[in-house]
Amino acid sequence: MAELLLLADPTSIRFHSDGASLAVEFASVAALTSWLDSAGLNDPDMLTAEHTDTTDEGRAYRRMNAYPTWHGWEFYASATEYTDPAPPLDPSTVDRLAALAVA
Repeated sequence: MAELLLLADPTSIRFHSDGASLAVEFASVAALTSWLDSAGLNDPDMLTAEHTDTTDEGRAYRRMNAYPTWHGWEFYASATEYTDPAPPLDPSTVDRLAALAVA
């Protein structure tokens, strides 16, 4: 199972209390789909969901969920990625970070 999980670079892995399922989070939709492909879990009948939305702060994002199974284990795999650029830091934060880096 370690090889299956480490074929990609998940940002978190959590075991569910049922003892037969795992929640696996990825940093991007591309990383999630790459893991499904490389692990051989990308079955055409697998339940998946994908949607776009905005956060409460107005940032656009894309989210994908996939629910593959492997040898009786259920995976709740998900990834969220922002589709807009991160807002720039305000000038005072930039100045304080620069001062901290020099210190």
